[in-house]
Amino acid sequence: MGEPRPTSGSANHDGLDEFDAPAEVAASARTQRRIALAYGLLFAIGVFAAPALSLTLPWWSGARLAGGMSPGFVVAAGGLYAFFLALGVAAASLARSVEVRMLGTSDEEDPLP
Repeated sequence: MGEPRPTSGSANHDGLDEFDAPAEVAASARTQRRIALAYGLLFAIGVFAAPALSLTLPWWSGARLAGGMSPGFVVAAGGLYAFFLALGVAAASLARSVEVRMLGTSDEEDPLP
């Protein structure tokens, strides 16, 4: 019959080639940190851009779009939410792909669909 296969969650240390070296894990962590800092900077720019535009450009608050809304209101009401959603999706997908490419996966896992 053969040996029973380990279930997911149980440790099988027979095939040591399946594990990542500490240097690979450290390199992956450094890369993930750089990604997080870059996207954090983009987030901060997005947050501070709307009030900065209101202070520096008079037409940003004075102009009127459809429905009498100013460009600043449109950005605050909907544009920032769309920006943050796109930023979060981009950051998550980049971080996931970097992790999959830099660190090994077992044969049972599907690294990227």
